[in-house]
Amino acid sequence: MTSDMPARMLRLLSLMQTRREWPGQELADRLEVTLRTVRRDIDRLRELGYPVEGTTGPAGGYRLTSGTDMPPLLLDDEEAVAIAVALRTAASASGVTGIGETALRALAKLEQVLPARLRTQVSALQQATTAPVTYGAQEDGPHADPAMLAVLAAACRDHETVTFDYATRRGTPGFRRVEPHSLVPAAGRWFLVAHDTRANDWRIYRLDRMTGPVPTGQRVPARTLPAPDPAAFVATKIATAPARYRAFATVHAPAAAVLARTQGLPERVIPIDEATCTVDLSGGSLARIAQLVAALDADYTLDAAPEVVGYLRAAAERTLLRTRSVGDSWPEPGHGDVNG
Repeated sequence: MTSDMPARMLRLLSLMQTRREWPGQELADRLEVTLRTVRRDIDRLRELGYPVEGTTGPAGGYRLTSGTDMPPLLLDDEEAVAIAVALRTAASASGVTGIGETALRALAKLEQVLPARLRTQVSALQQATTAPVTYGAQEDGPHADPAMLAVLAAACRDHETVTFDYATRRGTPGFRRVEPHSLVPAAGRWFLVAHDTRANDWRIYRLDRMTGPVPTGQRVPARTLPAPDPAAFVATKIATAPARYRAFATVHAPAAAVLARTQGLPERVIPIDEATCTVDLSGGSLARIAQLVAALDADYTLDAAPEVVGYLRAAAERTLLRTRSVGDSWPEPGHGDVNG
């Protein structure tokens, strides 16, 4: 039985935040108290500013709703670390005016109340994480495990060698031993920048392809990254990585304008003259290439692999059919010439 009233109320609040609605008796069973005690604790939460509504019905129950003020929230360890990562990213790279300062204030408040074990993880994440890298439309990649981020961030901070299993883009598994340098969010994914001890070279590793990172306990002197910063290193690696689908566009628009429209990397947008440029649209996703082509918003000539050409034509035909089905007129698909 949860007899300690403050601890019981914290447990009650934690339960209320995990589900939309709770039957009163189920709360009583979870807390190992009487239904009358639950009612008293609910009243105490209301006095503290938590908007708890009673629900009607055969069983009756309670739900935590939105109110006019922001009450305190309860977070588990992983939630706290995840929020710290999000706030750090927002503070360093958001394009929304004023959000960076707000994120830093929120992060400071969060760090102030964190337990020591989590404060250490957040500190390591702050030191190891750099600003996000963007290129064109963002992919909905898998989210990184907060525990994995914490392990790698601590290794980056402490210059501690880490081992893990890693699957290449072809799916081939392999063992890696690296000296971590930093963590970089890029193109909807997280990357570890590290020096591979076996290859004796700098590499980037996608966290969603990584399994079981384990610190070895071996600390090494910090290495100098062969790039201005980790974000630039990841950007260059992404831009020069072998692509599954080849696609190059000659665009009748200034390079600066195309760069702004696609949020591209300088290595991928090359000016020919003041009014024309070439763009490397190659990548591993046909849908992403199509999004980048649409973002060009100018006349172009496309030299691409047959798979890319076929995908773009099929997408244009689907759009044409949908438009005609509602009686609208539609021009012939494409801004420019497409060559396989």
